[in-house]
Amino acid sequence: MKRVQAIYHQGSRAVTVGETDVPVPRSGELLVKTRYSAISTGRELRIFQGEAPQAGSTPLHYPLKSGAALVGEVIAVGNPQERDWLGKQVFAYHPHQACLVLEQKECIPIPVDTPLERALFLAGMESALNLVTDINPAAGERVMVFGLGIVGLLTTALLGQFPLAELMTADPLAPRREKSLELGAGLSIDPHNQRAVAALRDCLFDGNGDGLDAVVEVSGRISALEQAVQLTGTAGRVVIGSRYGRGSDPFHLDDRILDKRIRLISSVPQPPGSRCGGGRWNRQRRLQLAWDWLARLQPEQFISHRFALTACQEAYELLTNRQSQAMQVIFRYE
Repeated sequence: MKRVQAIYHQGSRAVTVGETDVPVPRSGELLVKTRYSAISTGRELRIFQGEAPQAGSTPLHYPLKSGAALVGEVIAVGNPQERDWLGKQVFAYHPHQACLVLEQKECIPIPVDTPLERALFLAGMESALNLVTDINPAAGERVMVFGLGIVGLLTTALLGQFPLAELMTADPLAPRREKSLELGAGLSIDPHNQRAVAALRDCLFDGNGDGLDAVVEVSGRISALEQAVQLTGTAGRVVIGSRYGRGSDPFHLDDRILDKRIRLISSVPQPPGSRCGGGRWNRQRRLQLAWDWLARLQPEQFISHRFALTACQEAYELLTNRQSQAMQVIFRYE
């Protein structure tokens, strides 16, 4: 048993580096030395801001660890017969921690030609692939993405590969909007700019126009979900990839949704239960698809800041500062 560093949320907007026990690995287990981990701008940032959603019916209590994207190297095995794992680089859905013991099934081998910083985006890519699977885009459709965190940007990049009539995005942060235009969007607006939203609505419903065919909502804001519904046309679909947390405004399920027969579709599976294609897609096939698209999109370009674990408070504060240029923030481990 040894003690290693880990990040702990102590309360709203308060994180520190503490220590946690790491046991000696047993048969079927691996000891992983972490190289990098990534901060999620979704649920994890909500935990930092004191808006943590419940896990099932059990409320979350501080202090707690968070995080779900970590990469590192296997440095010890629990059984000599499993030494083929030694030296392998792996991805794990795990909170920020310098060293950890995991069961083999919890470790996803990283392809040898994949940079470790790129591998950090595996969870985000799986989520983006799920969203595209659920939205099921068709040629000639008008599609919009609300929320341009990493999952929103990856989803935009994937949708940009389809022969859509129009692809639009919305986010309050200008650098994210600009990046979405680079990834294939034809228009990107600030959802807080009511004039821009009204102008887009007028355009979408002008003449024979009947709004958007489909929307992906990954902003985590109820107001964005309501905007998505307002811009969606008859028999359109809104795919929800966000959790909204405590303190969110209520969502008004009014007659507009019923009259227009708008479908609200949940797309928030718990990792690693990704679908990425449906029943014929086993885990190995889904992962290969995600690795292939990571190689094509090279999302390490989204990494804007790298911090040591001891600077965790600064890292989280940066992501909540709307004046910053932060996109993906990661921790590096010596």
